[in-house]
Amino acid sequence: MFIRFLFIIIIINARTRPYQFGVGASWRLAHGFVRMIGPDSSQWKGEFVTAPSFTKTSPGNFFEDFKLGQTIQHATPRTVTVGDVALYNALFGSRFAVQSADIFAKAIGYPRSPIDDLLLFHVVFGKTVPDISLNAVANLGYADCRFLKSVYPGATLRAASEIIGLKENSNRKTGIVYVRSRGFDESGDAVIDYVRWVMVRKRSEAALAPAEKVPELPKSVSPAQLGAACPSIDIAAYDNVLAGSVHRFGDYKVGEKIDHVDGVTVEEAEHQIATRLYQNTARVHFNQFAESSGRFGRRLIYGGHAISLARALSFNGLGNAFHVAAINGGRHAAPLFAGCTLFAWSEVLAIAELPGREDVGALRLRTIATKDRPCADFPLTAGDDYDPAVILDLDYWVLMPR
Repeated sequence: MFIRFLFIIIIINARTRPYQFGVGASWRLAHGFVRMIGPDSSQWKGEFVTAPSFTKTSPGNFFEDFKLGQTIQHATPRTVTVGDVALYNALFGSRFAVQSADIFAKAIGYPRSPIDDLLLFHVVFGKTVPDISLNAVANLGYADCRFLKSVYPGATLRAASEIIGLKENSNRKTGIVYVRSRGFDESGDAVIDYVRWVMVRKRSEAALAPAEKVPELPKSVSPAQLGAACPSIDIAAYDNVLAGSVHRFGDYKVGEKIDHVDGVTVEEAEHQIATRLYQNTARVHFNQFAESSGRFGRRLIYGGHAISLARALSFNGLGNAFHVAAINGGRHAAPLFAGCTLFAWSEVLAIAELPGREDVGALRLRTIATKDRPCADFPLTAGDDYDPAVILDLDYWVLMPR
């Protein structure tokens, strides 16, 4: 009798309060947005920007759904495991010793091997896709990306974003969305902070465009902002033989160019496994049925896949560049497709000492990735534009032992 009475009470409560649910910190849904309330609201509050819908599924956000200053709490926290690390290494073949061997990492000052910096980037990026770029035509670039804390297997990552810029394109079919995204671990500490901009389709060409603003972004991350994710390194314990390179911070010069020599062919299955690993749901990477009638007639390779491949190739010449400390900017200059072979070369743009650090120094690198074009002659431009083979232009800081 008591159970029947309790069931009736629950039904009545559900009918009178149909849009509130949860335990502890709860979520309220009304008129197309969700806001978090409860103990963690100051840190995790956000709202979905999808237009009101009477269905249980979501078509994703279109350009006209975004508003300046809007904050979005992204779904599906993700616990990163040693299995994720193993799969990431299997997909890209990264060989940096700090991320490969606990015993090496412990010897120089880490509690254990941290996860690869780009695996962290991709997982946080993947959280943002359903709300930011599900209807994207292309991801265009990155800026002001800072790695703020070492992350280890077992950490649970969450993400939140703020819309910081909007600009409708002249064709009125698409617009550019500028978004600052942050990743947090289970203790609430920010582990990564970055800006990206993405071209997003409009739902209707006739729809009024949001207020236009193109944000001013720093051209580079200051060396004073580097190193937060790197503990103090015992450089005497840093074994060059085990690391795979004798070249340390003092061995590189501004203007030096390095051909990373090797090439790697992009496989359809591998890039789809990788994007699933990050829970990246962008349709342009998965849905051949839809993309067969799209601009290219086939699926696009996720831009981050090219970044990780280029980073893995850079080991040949930059084997002691064990930590990506920041990404100053990046551009996907051309699309990449399965079946293409990716090559890469790098130029040293700057050399910097870190304030208060005598263990590591920073190299500012520009890494160029090409498709089906070896890089012995360092291809970059053709006239006023990129060489047709160039698919990635990435400007970033790495740390090296001194």
